[in-house]
Amino acid sequence: MWRLVKLGIIYRQLTPLEFSVLSAIEKGMANHEYVPLEYVERLVDAPVTKVERSLEKLRSLKLIKRWSESYRGFRLTYLGLDMLALRTLVKEGVLEAIGDKLGVGKESELYRARAPGGLLVIAKFLRIGCRSFRSTRRTRSFVEAPQLNWYAQSKIAAEREYKALLELFKAGGLVPRPYAWNRHAVVTSYINGVELYRRPKLDNPERTLMDVLETIRKAYIDARIVHGDLSEYNVIVSVESERAYVIDWPQYVEKDHPSAPSLLKRDVEYIVRFFNKIYGVSLDVDRALNYVTSGG
Repeated sequence: MWRLVKLGIIYRQLTPLEFSVLSAIEKGMANHEYVPLEYVERLVDAPVTKVERSLEKLRSLKLIKRWSESYRGFRLTYLGLDMLALRTLVKEGVLEAIGDKLGVGKESELYRARAPGGLLVIAKFLRIGCRSFRSTRRTRSFVEAPQLNWYAQSKIAAEREYKALLELFKAGGLVPRPYAWNRHAVVTSYINGVELYRRPKLDNPERTLMDVLETIRKAYIDARIVHGDLSEYNVIVSVESERAYVIDWPQYVEKDHPSAPSLLKRDVEYIVRFFNKIYGVSLDVDRALNYVTSGG
């Protein structure tokens, strides 16, 4: 039975007017940290009293935050941005239900979701915050403009991940199949698997390692990108086949980026040494790196 969780419960409580208010605040955040009340009232086609009641409801649901020192203003929370992304994905026929939360990373939340026809998918919501933004600014090309706020960073990260997955999937890399993206959300195929950091039992760890290296190779040779943050935390091993899928691509760098060679070497070294240590695989790091960078 499909269990409705927090996102779905909140989504069903919202009226078209409240979505209009959220959209107005989103639009205003392009130029305001907190969007003035007058701006919201001007954009929403409804009586002022109804707009203000909607604002109070949205605040009680924690979809917006209020500023009331020098003026009355509002901004979206990540939960508010979630609602707008979900509404668009539903209207476009990408999703029809959102289910259990599957995991929380340092920069994202993953949910089990259902697409039309009953297809099981993953809805990933990027959540680039101040702490992760500061720690990754040095290597991430998509945050080179310091004026970008949290929701702009997350939207760019989602678009980057979707496009990277699309190129890799077309090239035959073992990655989740991308279906759509909107704002800070990416919808991909569901992989029935176990994260590599949990150290699942592998009958053929050499092949599983080669799956990872082959995907990194296709990224480097065909898509001309480098993952840049490869570890056992962003590899999923299929329960049925033991094939390894590489996930989490928003932080990739282009092949010609000055940091690309060192990041690629780090990616390969880390994953090879993990398999050598945990699974007793005997593969030379230099040999693996040469394979990944070889076009032959």
